[in-house]
Amino acid sequence: MPTVAQSSTETDWVSRFADEVIADSERRAPGKPVVVASGLSPSGPIHLGNLREVMTPHLVADEIRRRGYEVRHLISWDDYDRYRKVPNGVPGIDESWAEHIGRPLTSVPAPAGSAYPNWAEHFKAAMTDALAELGVEYDGISQTEQYTSGAYREQVLHAMRHRGDIDAILEQYRTKKAPAKKGQKPVDEAELEAAEGSGAAAEDDGTGSAGYFPYKPYCGGCNKDLTTVSAYDDETTELTYTCSACDFSETVRLSEFNRGKLVWKVDWPMRWAYEGVIFEPSGVDHSSPGSSFQVGGQIVSIFGGEQPIGPMYAFVGISGMAKMSSSKGGVPTPGDALKIMEPQLLRWLYARRRPNQSFKIAFDQEIQRLYDEWDKLEAKVADGSVLPADAAAYARAARTAAGELPRTPRPMPYRTLASVVDITAGHDEQTVRILSDLDPANPLSSLDEVRPRLDKAEAWINTQVPADQRTVVREEPDTELLATLDDQARESLRLLVDGLDDHWSLDGLTHLVYGVPKVQAGFAADATPKELPPEIKTAQRTFFALLYHLLVGRDTGPRLPTLLLAVGADRVRKLLAA
Repeated sequence: MPTVAQSSTETDWVSRFADEVIADSERRAPGKPVVVASGLSPSGPIHLGNLREVMTPHLVADEIRRRGYEVRHLISWDDYDRYRKVPNGVPGIDESWAEHIGRPLTSVPAPAGSAYPNWAEHFKAAMTDALAELGVEYDGISQTEQYTSGAYREQVLHAMRHRGDIDAILEQYRTKKAPAKKGQKPVDEAELEAAEGSGAAAEDDGTGSAGYFPYKPYCGGCNKDLTTVSAYDDETTELTYTCSACDFSETVRLSEFNRGKLVWKVDWPMRWAYEGVIFEPSGVDHSSPGSSFQVGGQIVSIFGGEQPIGPMYAFVGISGMAKMSSSKGGVPTPGDALKIMEPQLLRWLYARRRPNQSFKIAFDQEIQRLYDEWDKLEAKVADGSVLPADAAAYARAARTAAGELPRTPRPMPYRTLASVVDITAGHDEQTVRILSDLDPANPLSSLDEVRPRLDKAEAWINTQVPADQRTVVREEPDTELLATLDDQARESLRLLVDGLDDHWSLDGLTHLVYGVPKVQAGFAADATPKELPPEIKTAQRTFFALLYHLLVGRDTGPRLPTLLLAVGADRVRKLLAA
């Protein structure tokens, strides 16, 4: 099986970035671990757009590890960010949470019924579980802990001493608005939200009536950041602020004060220098002219650091999101995706596209096509016919530097598993019988052979397929329809029923259902499309529609061979008895 190292780096974006990051790390910090970073704000459900913030550096870090280098992938949990708004659709909260706007995320109560101590921990937990299932190795850093422990004290004081220099950099951009690129599609609010990375791109930059101060205290009275610094003394580090929310005012020594943080456009480059970050991507909101990443590239030098290599990552769309029964505010999370797809497939979706290419994650019928594509790729890898770039994407999806991800021992087609659990409503004994009939020469000994893929397909059927699209097999024959059939239709049903016993396998039934219209037209059942006139296809479609009506009362349904296996030969005979 090809490895990533055997793949052409010319066609693999991960390898190209790894080359660049290793070279830059050896120039900046020779002999030290390579540092890549991500930032996640647990201000609500952390969604699949945010996951690109993690997967892009993860894939690069993993490639560097494969080459034998020591790597640290930092995930900064921006849990000391302000609570900006009450998100829509989150269970266990109501408009009363609006009273917490302006407080640190770690000071906001978790939704009602949560097992976690605060808002940030509640939303971090789901992402932490998803990252573990995805095989993402990282070092988590709580910005609440960093700031409140005084870890950044010298950096905060340094920023205040150099506030004039920072202000001069920011001033270059305050009145500038980036001209829209000709022909560029506007980014709508949903796309911006889905692409948003760490921090709040639109936060104020520290400008006030008393001058520029890059530090914002959380109020000692109400713990909100609706504060304005009115004075600061560089020698004594005395800082005076007033809160507009509760009129509280105090003077503190910043050299001893830990209840506040640098404004976002200063905080981010400070961390680049503090951690020695070599690679960190950013979403579209942080990458436009005058935005956090560009401005940070100048401010970082004030802290003695360099801007990381920072590709902009594009929008991650969702196919079928509107039907999601598990939707929390409309934007699905990695945990939602992992309920219906194996981690390898989700990793592959991020690995096979360059960061600046948008793509969609399917929650609708498209997931079946994606799984077919994945299975074909796996077959090509096995027989050695795979292209180098595809081999690299597969290897990055299937395993990490630490080893192969847990996989389904016998990965039957997802669409087949979905059809079977749809028909059986998850009845284990029936499911085993049907799946064993798919390949009678090699029957299943246990459903464990097809797990977890079977469980993912069952979750998809139960949560993503509307009730009116579920398959319900008839209990009794449709006598009214049967009575209207002409001789040719009755003959087609007889040919099918007579052939069931001799063709009772997935391949056999496929041959049978496609063959009946051929035989009726005077051709051999195994005649190829090239040997047949076009009207045979029309006859096949008519025959298939008749079978669906008689078996499930609809024009369409699961693939007929799978459906016949699921219904069982005796019941098929009963329902088709003309």
